[in-house]
Amino acid sequence: LDNSGCRTTMLRTLGSRRWRPALPTDAGRPLLRAASAGAEPARRKPRVVILGSGWGGNQLARSLDKSVYDVRLVSPANHFLFTPMLPSTAVGTLEFRAIQEPVRTIPGLAEYYQAKARGLDTSKRLVHCQDVFKGSEFSLSYDYLVIAVGNKSNTFNTPGVQENEGRAVFFLKHLYHARQIRNRIIECFERASNPTISHTERKRLLSFVVVGGGPTSCEFITELYDFLSHDVEKWFPNHLPHLQLTLVETGPHLLADFDRTLADYYLRSLIKKRIDVRTSCSIVGVRDTNDGAGAPMTTADLSDGSTLPFGTMVWSAGLAPVNFVAAAGLPLSGGSAGKIRTDPTLRVVGLRGRVFAMGDCARVGDAELPNTASVAEQQATYLGDCFNKYYAAFDAAGAPAGDELPAPGPVHPNLMPWTRVRFVDRMFSEALPHFQYMNRGSMTSGGVGKGIVDFKDSDLPVNFRLSGWAAYLSWKSAYASKQLSWSNMILVPMYWFKSLVFGRDISRF
Repeated sequence: LDNSGCRTTMLRTLGSRRWRPALPTDAGRPLLRAASAGAEPARRKPRVVILGSGWGGNQLARSLDKSVYDVRLVSPANHFLFTPMLPSTAVGTLEFRAIQEPVRTIPGLAEYYQAKARGLDTSKRLVHCQDVFKGSEFSLSYDYLVIAVGNKSNTFNTPGVQENEGRAVFFLKHLYHARQIRNRIIECFERASNPTISHTERKRLLSFVVVGGGPTSCEFITELYDFLSHDVEKWFPNHLPHLQLTLVETGPHLLADFDRTLADYYLRSLIKKRIDVRTSCSIVGVRDTNDGAGAPMTTADLSDGSTLPFGTMVWSAGLAPVNFVAAAGLPLSGGSAGKIRTDPTLRVVGLRGRVFAMGDCARVGDAELPNTASVAEQQATYLGDCFNKYYAAFDAAGAPAGDELPAPGPVHPNLMPWTRVRFVDRMFSEALPHFQYMNRGSMTSGGVGKGIVDFKDSDLPVNFRLSGWAAYLSWKSAYASKQLSWSNMILVPMYWFKSLVFGRDISRF
């Protein structure tokens, strides 16, 4: 062949590799099997649309049988975030990409849409979405809808908090929040180094306020303390006398879900670190003022009548429903600011088993479940088992609109935190049709060499409490081994080693 013939043959070969005939579809949905002449019409895969890529949505998307279901996920975040380690990224102990897993790595996922759910039409089985880039709107049909949108930070309508968000006040729920906090901390130290800064302004910039007494707030302030004592001491030694750390908690105690003895131990460890802990106190307002010499400053007004000038405030106090929960028109507990009501099998009440809700945005019957990652993960595992074992027999795509999804059969609760050892669940639990929450215990890091672990009242086959180094190492090993990918299981200990030996990065970019 001449050169042109060779090129033509190569192009045809490449084309045959590039193009593949599409599978038969019905309205864009894959079929379970191809139809042949004279054969019974092929059954279409039921489409499961999942809203949210957090602990519930990500776990469910991974556990569903993709040979049976057409699984699609909608979320403004194109990654799953390992939230227990989020405070570590805000000060550089860990890097951001080491605690996230891209959504598109979920095996067999039919499609992912980076968008926000804005509305719901249950009669037509449509969820209305808005693209996060240009605000373009589109609708997505479903056979089953699983709502796992979580919650957002609750400001309790405190004056000045929302207005200063992203400037001096920061939430701590997403990766971009941690990035903002990290840049702001370094900015405060660099600005405080400017020779034109007054003494009053320098003290304000180096005052850090954390609002909330839960695990996220406590872990962040101890991570911040480690950063200040190990890295700032080296690179900004002249600023040490001006540093001030304040933790504000509305309730009388920190870590209210932990055993009181462990919570008091944690409080004493904070006081030893010279952290100003103010319990039974709240922020009643944040305002912009000046230092008397005309220099602008941000000040927090407290319920005890005191004022607290600050450079950075991290707000991690309370949760509020996202806008979609109120806009969806679903039954809510506690009015428009409540959670979506579900039955004990996580089905939204009154929708014939086609819409489910789980995680922080849902209330299961009359149960008062904690707003934790463990609850969302267990609910997702339960739903995955129900879909794979029982709901697969129901023709959701072909059934009349009024048909009710049959109730599931017995399902073992998800006791063990690691998927690899789920066989243990069958040894220590009873299978029942409804969702069963299992208490896996609680653990919180308190900075290097400090921490608390409470398994005393858990459903796990262990019964003990730990504090100090033993708890700290338990926290690290448990969460490092719970990473979803081998790459992050390697990266997390590597970054811990790097920050311990070489220090944290203090660049701002």
